Amino acid sequence: MVLSRSGTIAALLVGIVVLAGACTSSQGHGPTPAVSHLAGADNGRTLTVAVGDRVQVVLASTYWSFVPLPDRSVLRLDGSPRTSPQLGHCVPGGGCGTVSASFTAVAAGTVAIAATRTSCGEALACAPDQRNFRVVVEVHQPTA
Repeated sequence: MVLSRSGTIAALLVGIVVLAGACTSSQGHGPTPAVSHLAGADNGRTLTVAVGDRVQVVLASTYWSFVPLPDRSVLRLDGSPRTSPQLGHCVPGGGCGTVSASFTAVAAGTVAIAATRTSCGEALACAPDQRNFRVVVEVHQPTA
């Protein structure tokens, strides 16, 4: 398929608008479910969401592994965690890229999202404070 220059620009603009919308975080608990975005900097945090809301976690480094949820009746893993390696400008074994997982709050309660890793780079063991990621998620019924 061949696109004209204006068609290519239009397609790029639509893509940018879609990505910008996907990268926002909403904490409102109205009729539209909110999406909370978490990263490594959120380690140790407690997050409060409503039933129906989504939580997306993206951790830098392909060495992370998500721990199975201890209570799947509160938070549901949507699909499998996804590893996205960063190709180019990365030494082999460097763990460049991300591991991500998406969850949906399905019932009121409290559960922890956790991930672990032992390697922080090529033949580089993680320091104890770099081995674990944990965020407590408190799910409540949405307010009217």
